[in-house]
Amino acid sequence: MGKVFSALAVSVDGYITGRDPGPGRGLGDGGALFDWYFNGDVPSRVFDGFRLSEPSARFFDAVAGRVGACIAGRHTYEDSDRFGDGGSPHPAAPLFVLSHRPAPQMTGRQRLITTGPADAVAAARDAAEGKDIALTGGVLVTEALKAGLVDELILHQVPVLLGAGRPYFHSLPEHVRLRLLEAVPAPGVTHLHYEVVR
Repeated sequence: MGKVFSALAVSVDGYITGRDPGPGRGLGDGGALFDWYFNGDVPSRVFDGFRLSEPSARFFDAVAGRVGACIAGRHTYEDSDRFGDGGSPHPAAPLFVLSHRPAPQMTGRQRLITTGPADAVAAARDAAEGKDIALTGGVLVTEALKAGLVDELILHQVPVLLGAGRPYFHSLPEHVRLRLLEAVPAPGVTHLHYEVVR
């Protein structure tokens, strides 16, 4: 059975977007979080157009190669302009969007789940064919942590203080302990791979 994890770019002060994210504005003024996608000369084997440094390419492609399905929160889905016509944050994986609000007609690899994170994970697990499930969005990750559904957290920590935006993590009812599995320094980013301790 595949693992459930989140791998998001995050500022040192904990934001996964800049100020004023939204439809047509993407992730707001948080573009500095993604400079490392294009600051090297090693093409990604998974994402067309990404040219990463060697350590980032090695780490990023290993993580991206694990993904069999994605789950996105509604804010992330809207901020990302619905990932295009039937698209997903991953080039090959289907997308499950978790939302309690009505959504526009979804097409292609997209499916709406309205009954909570456990049902979203169950649906994604069926589609992932034994591969891992990637979570995208701060509220979604927090709710999945509360429900005990998350196995790993990956922070692509970028050395910038954004000062505002959407946080990676929201209020949790108790501590969540993590065990560091790997730390990979790279130009413009440090990749921090944690296991959630249960």
